[in-house]
Order: sequence, then structure tokens, then C-alpha cells
Amino acid sequence: MAAHSELSIRVFYLWDAGVNPTHDPQFGKTFAWDVDLLSGYEHEFVPNIARRPGSDHFSGLCNPGLPSRLKAWNPDVVLLFGYKYATHLGLVFWARLRGLPLIFRGDSHLLGRTELSLGKRLSLVLLYRQFSAFVCVGKANRDYFHILSVPSRKLFTVPHAVDATHFKATETVQRESADLRSTLGLSGKRIVLFAGKLVPAKQPLALLAAFIELAPAQTALVFVGEGEERPSLEALAASRPDLAVRFLPFANQSEMPARYLLADLFVLPSDGLYETWGLAVNEAMHLGVPCLVSDRVGCQRDLVTEGETGWVFPAGQPGALKSALSRALAALPDDATAFRTRIAARIAGYTYATATAGLQQAVRSLLPPS
Repeated sequence: MAAHSELSIRVFYLWDAGVNPTHDPQFGKTFAWDVDLLSGYEHEFVPNIARRPGSDHFSGLCNPGLPSRLKAWNPDVVLLFGYKYATHLGLVFWARLRGLPLIFRGDSHLLGRTELSLGKRLSLVLLYRQFSAFVCVGKANRDYFHILSVPSRKLFTVPHAVDATHFKATETVQRESADLRSTLGLSGKRIVLFAGKLVPAKQPLALLAAFIELAPAQTALVFVGEGEERPSLEALAASRPDLAVRFLPFANQSEMPARYLLADLFVLPSDGLYETWGLAVNEAMHLGVPCLVSDRVGCQRDLVTEGETGWVFPAGQPGALKSALSRALAALPDDATAFRTRIAARIAGYTYATATAGLQQAVRSLLPPS
């Protein structure tokens, strides 16, 4: 955005997770991302004085110096990500007192939930009235804002996107992927891939159980990641040594393109209520990989259409994942090229350029006519 838009941008970071090594309790690892996160745009780190810094609890972001830093930079508009932290709610109050327009970005949806409690609904309606515009990451997120009485005129499309230039099948990535396939002993096999946190909400055990029931010929299942369910997964896989199930450890960003390129099919079977998008689906699709997801994955309606760019199953229904996996494996050999073509066309609308254009539109809507 700094290089390719009319916006003057400064990012005020409230915590240094990802830049400096930080413990992720779900991965069970301490790491920093191994790609450049800070070059090419103005930014600063606002001191976080929380006793236990983190984005997993309300007081984990406590940055009393933020208002003074914003006042010094004097923005016309502030884009705020989320609201569930002390700093965020303090900023909403501060900005409203000064008449500074706020744009809200969050990726919540109501998939899997019939309704919100009356108290929460009223609280959110009141909170969202404090914002001048909203940037929606996708269809389920847009529906969420509609249900909470946000007017359509305040909604702008700024889709969830990843760096498409990073997820390309370059010669280096192809070579790394081929070497990895050989190391895993999977030459000549179709590969079903799961990549992410091995936690119950993402349902890796359900995927392994469905794979074992199907026992598809010349097909392997590969898990990439760490988490509390890894020991159970390894034990279940060990009960069927005749099937090709492999486990790879947590992989940093630079390693992921080669892992996605292994896959004939990427699976994200989450049945929790808070798989708000699933950016791994974007990453896999940029490499031409069709995806199988549950209907509770936030990106499903936007990116994964049954029989076109992948397959969809209803979360929580017995046998549904197995049935969808069977459909996918049956269709892949005959339709791989067509799938790649449709996937490329679909994911082309989910890029940084599209997101930048949407944000510019939201900002322009809040500024006086030039």
C-alpha cells in the first residue's frame, strides 16, 4: 500500500510478536517469522506495558502511549484491527472525543451459531456505531456486520489476502518440494495435506480417521505442524502401518510454498466456531491446489465452491468429511487441469492490490471532497 496507493501510512504496532521470538501456546513453540515484515513503510512499536503481553486476553495489549503517538502523527483516519483489548477500546473512546474517523477491520462471522446472546448483540451494536466505516474480509464477515445493524453504506470489501509473490512454484520451490517428497518416501503417490495447528478445533484427528476408513490406493496423508493432538495423531497412524501417513514439524513462512506444492489436495476441516477465514486456503490456492473445507471455515463461500475450486462438507455431520474426501479423490485424476484454471481465476481477486483498492475507497468515503 505504501508503494502503490495514494495513502500515507504509518503502522502503530502494539506488540512485537512475530518480529521477535514469541511463544505460541497452540503450536507449543517459540519462533519469529522468517520473512521481512517491516521494510517499505513507516511504522513504530508503541510500548506494551502489559504484565503478560499477548493477543489471547483483554489486558495483553496495554499501550497507554498510543494516543500521544497518534496525535503527534496527526492522521486523517485510523484503521483499527479488532476490539477485544484494553488498548483498542481506549482508542475508540479517545478518537470519538476528537472526531477522528475510525475504520474497523475484523473477520468475525456467525457460521455454526444460530444467534448471539441479547447482551452481546446489544454491546456489539453499540460498539460498532462508533465506527465510520468497516472493511469486510469476505461474505460471511459482511453478513455478520449486517446482522449487527451496520448500514451497507459503511461496508467496503477488503478481502483477506496473502503475498501472492511468495506463494509461487518457482524452480527453487519445485526442487525443494521434489526433494521433500523423495525424503518422505512418497514418490508416485497423491498427497492429501493438512498444515496448521494440530488442535481439536481444526479437526486433524477427524481427517486422519476419514483417511484411514477410506484407505485410498496410492495416496498419502501429510500433516505439517505442531500442537496438542500430535501424539494422538501419531498413535492412530501407527495403528495402520500399511497406510502412508507422514508428519512434518512446524514450518516457517519461507518453507511453506514447497510443502503446499506437495499437495494434490489441501484439507482444512475445522468445526470450531472461530475459523474466521483460513489463510492457508489462500496460500494453497495460489499454488494451484484445490481445497476441501468445512462450511464453518470463514473463506468457504468466497474461495471454495463444491466441484469448482474444491469440495465442501457440513461440519458436525457424521461421515460428511469422509464422503467429501472420497468425492475429491475420485475427481482429482480426471479434472486436475480444469481445477487449476478455475482456482487461478478465483484467487486472482484475493490479492494485496484488491485489498488496497478497497481500503482506499473506504478512506475516501470519510474525507472531505477535494
